[in-house]
Amino acid sequence: MDGLPSGLNSVVEPKARGRIVMSLHFHRAVEHMEIWSAIGDGFSFVITYESPAGSGFHGSAGYVASWRSLYRNDGAIKIGASAFATFTEAEEACNTTLEDLRGPAVG
Repeated sequence: MDGLPSGLNSVVEPKARGRIVMSLHFHRAVEHMEIWSAIGDGFSFVITYESPAGSGFHGSAGYVASWRSLYRNDGAIKIGASAFATFTEAEEACNTTLEDLRGPAVG
């Protein structure tokens, strides 16, 4: 499994849509399981590693990303059509989704 996170830090990115944005900061959510989570702007993001066999989540091998609102009782929504090959790809997809959820900058 390549691309596993190792102490990712929040990074200030260039202005996006007229404002400074922060990258999501993922942390391991459950010890001994490949689950990482992050929160940003009222949304929760989760990345899991799935494999067809063994312990953990079962599915096509790769990283699966999802998001949900923190303040509404809605289920999680999967990001992308299939698993990502690396954690970094899943993380980038989560950051892109967060930007889309934020909408255009005001002002």
